[in-house]
Amino acid sequence: MIPSLEDFRRVVIKVGSALLVDRARGRLRHAWLAALAEDIAELHARGVDVLVVSSGSIALGRTVLGFPPGALRLEESQAAASVGQIALARHWAEALGHHGIVAGQILVTPRDTEERRRYLNARATTLKLLEVRAVPVVNENDTVATSEIRYGDNDRLAARVATMIGADVLVLFSDIDGLYTAPPHVDPDARHLPVVERITPEIEAMAGGPASELSRGGMRTKVEAAKIAVGGGTHMIIADGREKNPLRTIVGGGRCTWFLSGSTPTAARKTWIAGSLEPRGSLIIDDGAVRALQGGASLLPVGVRAIEGSFGRGDAVLIRDLKGRPLGRGLVAYDSSEAALIIGRPSSHIAELLTHPGRAEMVHRDDMAMFSE
Repeated sequence: MIPSLEDFRRVVIKVGSALLVDRARGRLRHAWLAALAEDIAELHARGVDVLVVSSGSIALGRTVLGFPPGALRLEESQAAASVGQIALARHWAEALGHHGIVAGQILVTPRDTEERRRYLNARATTLKLLEVRAVPVVNENDTVATSEIRYGDNDRLAARVATMIGADVLVLFSDIDGLYTAPPHVDPDARHLPVVERITPEIEAMAGGPASELSRGGMRTKVEAAKIAVGGGTHMIIADGREKNPLRTIVGGGRCTWFLSGSTPTAARKTWIAGSLEPRGSLIIDDGAVRALQGGASLLPVGVRAIEGSFGRGDAVLIRDLKGRPLGRGLVAYDSSEAALIIGRPSSHIAELLTHPGRAEMVHRDDMAMFSE
């Protein structure tokens, strides 16, 4: 059964350069962006959390700087991004602001979603923006990324961000309405696939190469993004974004390809924490904290009696009761030296004890996997 976009409460939308920027003139497609902002506003008004991953900074900046068509050298791309990012952020802020929605800009590099310490920072910032009903607009930080470390396309970036924030669904807008059994412009017998329940080698073989100069992504990278998304419990859609109001088109039953995940973002994240990370230490908690965690609460410093081992912020730690029995694992919000200063104390005292503000939770419930009895 194909889901409906209206069923989900947290949606990530990826917009590529080729859709957002007029290739011939190197200018933003204002009418198209305004229509997409209408779609986002409709979701937002229903209480849906919306995050946008937007390309376009290099495409806009290269025009302003007068760079000729064709491939750019790394330093030219970085220069174009530094100029274009200002314009891109302004356009998104204005388009969403027309509907009374605040936009927040987040620039990331691969390390921000792959290193646990930076991952926690990026995740906390993004979730706070969603909590206050802003729409984060995310882009790769092309001004500092290099060819060795960059994502290379915003499809995979969007998938990393979607799983990072526990999105229900990721929508990749492209210049094609989904995945076909073969490139449709080459094979007239190519069949459109409305649903992909599992990404097999045969599915991967159906993907093609990059589509345009302005868009680094292609069907191959979209299928790679789908593998990241569904592995993290997030469904993914590939849809044609060229027409106005492309989200409304999907809701109305427009043709697209759904990649279905067999899990949920929360379950996939808990599985990752419970089984894929080596604990660097332990937190020994009192009986009151045990009851709180069993009721679904976060672990606060006041409930921690002792720490064991040496760990950094974002590392995995075991959570044990006073008898030493393991209760679960979590990603700790403080390194061991800071944790030693605040355990047993109310969260309201953290800023005074550490001389800087800190997170109220030692381990947030979303960063924790409890073991079953």
